[in-house]
Amino acid sequence: MDVPLWLALLVVGFLGIKLIRPPWWLVAVLLLGGYLVADSFLGPAVGAVVK
Repeated sequence: MDVPLWLALLVVGFLGIKLIRPPWWLVAVLLLGGYLVADSFLGPAVGAVVK
């Protein structure tokens, strides 16, 4: 079964918010922080560490 990545992330994110119930500001900070780090010079370094 081939599931698009965006759909899998959407489902996991939705279930995480429903089950764990983190504050919305924390979700926004994590999303914005991840976006900013991915576009910065730290992106390749974080990618190498995660890989």
